[in-house]
Amino acid sequence: MKPGIHPQYHKVVYMDMNSGFKFLSGSTKTSNETIEWEDGNTYPLLKVEVTSDTHPFYTGRQKFTDRGGRADRFNKKYNLKSTDE
Repeated sequence: MKPGIHPQYHKVVYMDMNSGFKFLSGSTKTSNETIEWEDGNTYPLLKVEVTSDTHPFYTGRQKFTDRGGRADRFNKKYNLKSTDE
């Protein structure tokens, strides 16, 4: 690798804003906020919206909404009969 052209890679703590779940990982991102981790060291804190702790794929708690398709919404909007009937 050429020196001086790559961003600095260091350890950071990611925190899920929905559940408060935290984990230590590596990243090139940094933050002004810091947190003391379980090992006694202080690391930059990166706040994220979704992690494996809250993502429906990993938790198995998916939300299914029955909104219907485009054609169904159009037919309902203009009071037309569905082609299924």
